[in-house]
Amino acid sequence: MKDITQQFGTLYNPVKAFVVYQKNSAEKSIYVEAYDMDKNGCPINAHPLSLKESTQLASALDTSEELTRKFLKPSGLLPKNVLHLNPDHDGSAIWYTPAQKVSLFFVESLAIPNAEAFVPPLLWKASKNTLYIYAMVADKIINEQTALYHAPFFNLYNDGRVCMGTVKVDIKADCHLQDFMQSWEQYFFKSYFSHLIGNTSPVKGNIIQLWQKLVGSGKPFPIKSLIKNGLTLKKLLS
Repeated sequence: MKDITQQFGTLYNPVKAFVVYQKNSAEKSIYVEAYDMDKNGCPINAHPLSLKESTQLASALDTSEELTRKFLKPSGLLPKNVLHLNPDHDGSAIWYTPAQKVSLFFVESLAIPNAEAFVPPLLWKASKNTLYIYAMVADKIINEQTALYHAPFFNLYNDGRVCMGTVKVDIKADCHLQDFMQSWEQYFFKSYFSHLIGNTSPVKGNIIQLWQKLVGSGKPFPIKSLIKNGLTLKKLLS
């Protein structure tokens, strides 16, 4: 019989086992017990997890370096409209977009045609799964004291969080910064605006009538219709 053991991959032998116990109480505290393994792969010598073993376990479980190798890493120079970056595996980015013309989509019941319209300067804060959007009156000078306004759109909670509805958000763990920003902007503007969340309008006056007048008109967004939300950029950083 031909010896093919040299063709095998790296062999790993069991040397340690861990059992996690959870306290049956409101606080659900955790206790970890460690076991050594004998030459037959059987657990022996049960003992509380030591500091050294905790460090080794944390190192083995730490995939953050792999996950953040590309996540939110710029592909080239850092975009000029990026204001803050947290590149952890569950990190986030804050950036802004100037007043611009975009395509907007509305459900039929709103009686607003799908067309291009100008939107105000916007501040975006996003993680892998969550998006917040705010409006600004200008984008020439932005600092920590810049006042933020309610974004003048449907599908937004009062704190600026976007309800994505049935939109399937798929931000990869190795997503570059530019792709991350572009993906969120596309998710938002290519979804259909459908409803207000809560009883408060994010703009002065009737939001439906506002967009009925703006879409397809080529008129700039009326900044005077924005409403302050009491936030500053600094509060988003905390």
